[in-house]
Amino acid sequence: MNISDLIAEFINKQLEESDGTAELQRNELAMKIGCVPSQINYVIASRFTPEQGYTVESRRGGGGFIRITKVRVGRNAFLMHVVNSIGASLDFASAKAICMNLCANGVIDEQTMNVMVAAVSPRNFMMISPQMRNAATAAVLKAMLLALI
Repeated sequence: MNISDLIAEFINKQLEESDGTAELQRNELAMKIGCVPSQINYVIASRFTPEQGYTVESRRGGGGFIRITKVRVGRNAFLMHVVNSIGASLDFASAKAICMNLCANGVIDEQTMNVMVAAVSPRNFMMISPQMRNAATAAVLKAMLLALI
């Protein structure tokens, strides 16, 4: 198990023990796990994102903390949370990750995930200028998510 997995496992355990909210001090967690504080930032930024159903609040300074909360809402509210987190532009890798996370969390089934991933495939946007492809990907994914509500 690599260091990122250890950090994620520790944070997930904290989330489970504290009913969905974990408040951490980055330097203390880094010392406890034996890594640099920037590794904590990396794990939080890559594994505890709004697309994956988390909110992250951070306050810097002497009494600073990082508060991670697992969003627990109904299916439709969760889908709207994801739609609102997408923004105006989205690359294919991120769109695919969103679909996979929705499936892993039981929000959509595997067949729906496969259809959504196929719909936002870069092959479908070859006729669009490269500058507009990510905007088209975001728009199509949002439309599909809204159709599920």
